[in-house]
Amino acid sequence: MGFETLLGNEQLKKNLLESLSKGHISHFYLISGPEGSGKHTLARLLAAAILCQGGEKPCLRCHPCRKVLDGNHPDFITIDDPEKKTVTVDLIREARADIYIQPNEAEHKIYLFPRAQDMGLPGQNALLKVLEEPPKYGVFLLLTDNPEKLLPTVRSRCTLLSMQALPEDVLLSQLSWDFPERKEEDLLAACQRSGGFLGQARSLLQEENELPPQTVGFVESFGKKDALGLMEVLVPMEKMKRDALAELLESWLDILESALCGRSGLRMLSAQARTLSQMRTGPDLYEAAGHIRKALQYVTANVSPASVCGYLEWALR
Repeated sequence: MGFETLLGNEQLKKNLLESLSKGHISHFYLISGPEGSGKHTLARLLAAAILCQGGEKPCLRCHPCRKVLDGNHPDFITIDDPEKKTVTVDLIREARADIYIQPNEAEHKIYLFPRAQDMGLPGQNALLKVLEEPPKYGVFLLLTDNPEKLLPTVRSRCTLLSMQALPEDVLLSQLSWDFPERKEEDLLAACQRSGGFLGQARSLLQEENELPPQTVGFVESFGKKDALGLMEVLVPMEKMKRDALAELLESWLDILESALCGRSGLRMLSAQARTLSQMRTGPDLYEAAGHIRKALQYVTANVSPASVCGYLEWALR
């Protein structure tokens, strides 16, 4: 049974299986959950189940299932332009026109909207015209991080599928498989900080393996109260572009805030945060975090990177 590949969400999977076994397929599914909650995984499995030609749906072995999973089924169509911040009304109008063209090789034609919350009011109103009178073969999968971002008239026409956080034992078991080299302390911290969602936990653990040298230098010099070492880190950063500098400072702020949480007894994912929580006092960390926030405000206000780094050289010494 293909839905087993989606961790947790047992009641949701049971309801879907019962519905599909009876041939009940909704025209509109609204899959809701935060980033990393499994929305995309569920959408692919549901599309495979609808187009599946095997016995138990989705079988994940038949030709249609494999094509869906490989992303090349002609009747499973993604409506998005990742290079744009919003899902434009033109894209939705194109999908609206295309839905009235018969499926290429299946009994259904499925449209995936990965960022339904990014449809503006004109786009949602354009989609409503299809939602009110869809062709019998049409299926829409709308993915959103928050159903409240969609019009009530859109939500009322959808079958809502809400992704649930995973139990800690299930999440920890999967993370242990994915990251066998990581300490249990790191995995437990990722479970806690992710809110129980696998995708977020994976991202947290992957980010920890990709620290830039400036961050390593900052932690070492700030932790040791090495003013000269801190200056050696900050001076080359004066030539960075604002966006890159802001991103780096936000990561420093995250480490400092995690270290503060660690001082209060919470688990810390970051080895750098653990280092700072041991080497600096709570007031030290709090004060440094305030300086980083102020530096970020300067960056937003178009203060030059050289001036921002100069401020930090003085404030964090």
